[in-house]
Amino acid sequence: MPPVFAHGRLRLYLLKLLDEAPRHGYEVIRLLEERFQGLYAPSAGTVYPRLAKLEAEGLVTHATEGGRKVYSITDAGRAELADRGGELADLELEIRDSVSELAAEIRDDVRGAAGALRREMRAAASATATPVEDASWAAAKEELRKAKQEWKEQARRAKDESRRAREEAQQARRQAREAQERAREEVMRIAGQLQEQFAKSGGVLGNLAGSWLGGGAGSTSSTSGAGAGTGAGPGTGAGTGTGTAGAAAADLHWAEDLAPTGDPARDLDRLLDRFRDDVRDAARDHGVTPAKLAEARAHLAAAADRLAQTLRPSR
Repeated sequence: MPPVFAHGRLRLYLLKLLDEAPRHGYEVIRLLEERFQGLYAPSAGTVYPRLAKLEAEGLVTHATEGGRKVYSITDAGRAELADRGGELADLELEIRDSVSELAAEIRDDVRGAAGALRREMRAAASATATPVEDASWAAAKEELRKAKQEWKEQARRAKDESRRAREEAQQARRQAREAQERAREEVMRIAGQLQEQFAKSGGVLGNLAGSWLGGGAGSTSSTSGAGAGTGAGPGTGAGTGTGTAGAAAADLHWAEDLAPTGDPARDLDRLLDRFRDDVRDAARDHGVTPAKLAEARAHLAAAADRLAQTLRPSR
């Protein structure tokens, strides 16, 4: 008897059957027997332990209906089926080959039995002077006829099953190729969106960096005046002047190492976190004097005003 399922393949085929519809254990056994045209039927001791293991792995689940466990595939089970689509197609071809081999063995057995029966009948006929036409002879002829008919029927069913398995395997391969193409297109689409979102986030980043280093002339002068009014002191004006001169030197590649997430609001939060960390690092490394604090207040006010204008909806 040739092996029907290679190691681990029955587990994959059980997932396929449960993906078609929820089933109880004996229904799974019956379906397997149908797929093999009655040439193979796994025992309950083969199927139930594998269903229990699939459930322990989270690939299937069960509900009790009428005293029976009805098994259903989970999302994790469907994901494994999708990942192993090519392997499943190969398994369909292996099942076709297994059906053919089993049918061939049955055909050989039938031929051998028929040959032995013919030899016995010839020996019985030659042992008597007249042909044996009694009930035992008629029964032997009928058994031979039935054996031939059964072999022809099994051969026909094996041929039909082989053709069906080949068609299903071809369809599975075609679906796998289409799924790969859709996945590639989806990745390209998402990549384009990420690039667009990164470009938008980069524009906000440029405004933020320019404002921090001095911003535009209008924003800087207005907020500098506000800083002086709030007690920024003489250092504010000097700091604003140097900030305006340094606006052209703003590093527009600042924080490029932060890969976009696809969520602009989240990307902006990350940029603000980086901005705060850079300012704190500079204060820790170089110290803060009252004059620098006043100048920093003016720059921060300018940056906040510039950023709020950037984020405000256009009218």
